[in-house]
Amino acid sequence: MLGKTWGCTLTGLDAVPVRVECDVGAGLPGVQIVGLPGTSVKEATARVRSAVRNSGLDFPLRRITVNLAPADVHKASPGLDLPVATAILAASGQLGGRDLDSWFLVGELGLDGRVRAVDGILPMAITAARLGKGLVVSADGAPQAAAVDGLEVRILNRLTDLVAWSRGERELPAPPRRVPEVTPAEGPDLADVRGHQLPKRALVCAAAGGHHLLLVGPPGAGKTVLASCLRGLLPPLSREESLEVSRIWSVAGLLGGEGGLLHQPPWRAPHPHLGRAALVGGGRHPVRPGEVSLAHLGVLFLDEMNRFAGPLLESLRGPLEEGRVTLGRLGEGVTFPARFMLVGAMNPCHCGRLGDPEYPCTCTGQQVRQYWDRLSGPVLDRIDLQVEVRRMSWEEWRDAPAGPPSREVRSLVLLARERQTRRLRRAGKRLNAEMGPREVSAFCRLTPEAERVLAEGFARLGLSGRGYYRVLKVARTLADLDGRGEVGVEHVGQALQFRCLGLLRPEAATAGPVPPEAAAAGPVRALADPPAAR
Repeated sequence: MLGKTWGCTLTGLDAVPVRVECDVGAGLPGVQIVGLPGTSVKEATARVRSAVRNSGLDFPLRRITVNLAPADVHKASPGLDLPVATAILAASGQLGGRDLDSWFLVGELGLDGRVRAVDGILPMAITAARLGKGLVVSADGAPQAAAVDGLEVRILNRLTDLVAWSRGERELPAPPRRVPEVTPAEGPDLADVRGHQLPKRALVCAAAGGHHLLLVGPPGAGKTVLASCLRGLLPPLSREESLEVSRIWSVAGLLGGEGGLLHQPPWRAPHPHLGRAALVGGGRHPVRPGEVSLAHLGVLFLDEMNRFAGPLLESLRGPLEEGRVTLGRLGEGVTFPARFMLVGAMNPCHCGRLGDPEYPCTCTGQQVRQYWDRLSGPVLDRIDLQVEVRRMSWEEWRDAPAGPPSREVRSLVLLARERQTRRLRRAGKRLNAEMGPREVSAFCRLTPEAERVLAEGFARLGLSGRGYYRVLKVARTLADLDGRGEVGVEHVGQALQFRCLGLLRPEAATAGPVPPEAAAAGPVRALADPPAAR
């Protein structure tokens, strides 16, 4: 007798339908699973046998052959336990007459017959809705499935409930569909951070345009607190963005919370000693997303950025430029989205005092160069905003005015993003940081004075072609924050100031001690001043 059901397996972020066929025939008792099963699927034999027996059902003492189609797709999800067990029960005549062909069955079986949730419920639910089928999952996985519009979902707690449902003896409950109230993410309020007006301006610019940001300063200057304030400035995810991000987290087994979806931009802060696979993704079957993909449409925060290994930082070059990461394992190519905001924080040198006007740096030029070696030029060139966070004196800290709260600044960020969305809709882009050369040429129109300042800054700072376009993108965002249609000289000047670490760059250490007045002045401050002041 032949039994058939439907299950799912994961390939990257996509769920592939799996036709589970079972034949119970003559021969020595045993179970053979064919169709490229992974280790977790091969081990399903023991789990299914115990689950069926401990549920008071009969496990056939005959030759059982289970085929997983398509045969050329690797199956590695323990969620195939439930459809395999159902196919065996159907082939042995223990199910009722309900048509199960219109349902995907997903769940790992415990030895007592309980059904457990598995990773990747959300992409499986999306695939089921696209194919016009329903989905039967455990109670833990039901919130994710219920978040997909147009999908019929049923909750299954035990294998015996499925048998009773197939016989028409009871109905499986449907999960409630709730629309959670989305509130801003919690974090330090920008009004609680004294001073640091220039880093704050860079923070707002990064939030508005999706630009990468690097904060460099001595220990205790406030770099980490400033970066943490970014969480309260970012707007919530849209419905489409929420599904896109939540699908990644579901595959990684990290999705939870009310409504089954992520509604705030993700914030990932990995440890400096993590491996490459943990950062960019990898592993065997299935290939898992890394931190760069878990931070998709959110923030990847690298505190003490220079403590990350050089090759690890170099692996960020592709995702920073392309917004995705492609991994190949055993002939299987998987692409994960990775369009994130990189926010880094680091000291200027080993002792942390390079450029301090009061406390001289004790590092030699060679030590400073070695300290910066891990942050290569190509990586630094991809960071739009490079800002020095100075240590404030007591007088500066005492007299610093209180800035606006994050709530008010977030409203400015929202307005700036709305301007960008309207302008870039036809190009299929969302934020200024995503613009290509064509969009930059079309939307970053400069005043004659702004063009002159940009030419001067290009020569003095030795900008690359990539740096030139990134300066224009930042200037466009600054103009959006000011509600200006044209990019003015003040926007270009400040974008140039955000583009340079000046005297904190390693080559400055080769010139000997840094003069206090030069360290305090900053390298491109003159470019940021209006023409009358110069």
